Amino acid sequence: MSDAIDEYFEVALELVKSAGNLITEYTSGCKEYKLKSSDIDLVTEIDKKVEETLITGLSKKFPSHKFIGEESVAEGAKCVLTDEPTWIIDPVDGTLNFIHGYPSSCISLGLTINKEAVAGIIFNPIVNQLFTAKKGQGAFLNGKPIHVSQVKDMKNALVSFEVGTSRDEEKKKAVLENFKMIVDKTQGIRTVGSAALNMAMVALGGADAYFEFGIHAWDIAAGDIIVREAGGVCIDPAGGPFDILSRRVLCASSAELAQEMATVLHQYYPERD
Repeated sequence: MSDAIDEYFEVALELVKSAGNLITEYTSGCKEYKLKSSDIDLVTEIDKKVEETLITGLSKKFPSHKFIGEESVAEGAKCVLTDEPTWIIDPVDGTLNFIHGYPSSCISLGLTINKEAVAGIIFNPIVNQLFTAKKGQGAFLNGKPIHVSQVKDMKNALVSFEVGTSRDEEKKKAVLENFKMIVDKTQGIRTVGSAALNMAMVALGGADAYFEFGIHAWDIAAGDIIVREAGGVCIDPAGGPFDILSRRVLCASSAELAQEMATVLHQYYPERD
């Protein structure tokens, strides 16, 4: 199986690097976009072109593989995860950043087999950050090994989290309650504007934990394997096992930190993918 994953990964990596060229043409922002679920949930033609590039290229090489793509689902495709090799794609994670020219957006591509993430690529071409991981082979930034921090308690943690694109009243209440809690209990807060890059920062050791409610499988599939291969953990924010379709994630540098956060987080349960 590892040889097959290596083959799948190498093809995907070249496609991701190529698709990154579409993004770097817009380093100062992309002012043409459309609304999706809300007035801050946006999509550009670049999102669609990147996803099309990846699906077309991977389908040609691996015709039996399945796909879950953010823009495909937005246009009516089903979000179905099976045991078959499945590529889970966010073509531009951090679209709002991309539109404004804020240099924190990325291509996020995860591969699952038997519903488990076994390979992941997170590529921010604007600042040339390429995070990669394969099951059992470690995590890397631009080819150099990376590892989570050694932080095991909230009082010493730098925590990333996001407001997200939903303006549901219950969701907003949870976000604000958690913001206050993090201010009181941790060293600081960071908001990158991209779920994938938040997870990459935990893998890198730059942040110690990240959580979010309302994200989707394509936001976190690649980050899950990259964090785990860097020595971290991914769990449900209430403390249970990670579920890629739950639209909930908590990743951290250690199981101790993750479980401490799970005991104090104000919970929110969105509709599943």
